[in-house]
Amino acid sequence: MKVRSGSLFRCFPGVLIAAVVVVVAAPGALAQTPDNQTAYVVTYIEVTPSAVAATATLLRRVAATSRKEAGNLRYDILQHMERRTQFATLEAWSDGKALEAHGGGAAMQQFRKELDPLRIGFYDERLDTGIDVGPVPAPAGKGAIYVITHVDVTGQFKDDAIVMMKKLAADSRREPGAERYDVWQQSNRLNHFTVTEIWKDQPALDAHNLAAGTREFRDKIGRMLGALYDDRRYGNLE
Repeated sequence: MKVRSGSLFRCFPGVLIAAVVVVVAAPGALAQTPDNQTAYVVTYIEVTPSAVAATATLLRRVAATSRKEAGNLRYDILQHMERRTQFATLEAWSDGKALEAHGGGAAMQQFRKELDPLRIGFYDERLDTGIDVGPVPAPAGKGAIYVITHVDVTGQFKDDAIVMMKKLAADSRREPGAERYDVWQQSNRLNHFTVTEIWKDQPALDAHNLAAGTREFRDKIGRMLGALYDDRRYGNLE
């Protein structure tokens, strides 16, 4: 028996609405960070040239306060090595509740209020979960180079990309000059990833990029990408 879609909706409106709700709600459910799981955040900030010094001061102040808050595990404040108007923060919180309390706290609210007139771009804050996080290392040495890479693969390659990134992470942590190497997954887009690296100095980073495993990874991941491989280099503001 052939049933027109309009007739079906008139006969079973509640069923169709419920189905739509399930389809729409499912991705959102996957994007939630469990309260008992470590929450990772990367934030990208771009300001006017005249606001560089003021932004650095604001970041140092909010970082010092945030590290004293309950549940904070990491709060790095970074400045792009070439584009000095670009900044980034890397955060880790014990769980979603700690992150939520931080975001709604007085220090962060004041920081955002003072930063807003200085920005020329969107306050790009991305919530992640850790899928390959190494042991907590000693504090990075002075002059260390931080690399933050946004990796966006098309949906069908998500699982393959995770396997590849985990292998690269394990291999990279054994390289001379490697101080930290973590892989995070963006909570609301599961085919988007943040790779965070810390290298002792420029020669260590150069050697890593020339390594056979790194070059093989870049060649293979290139065929999976949905956007440019966006790797940015930063120095620590502290």
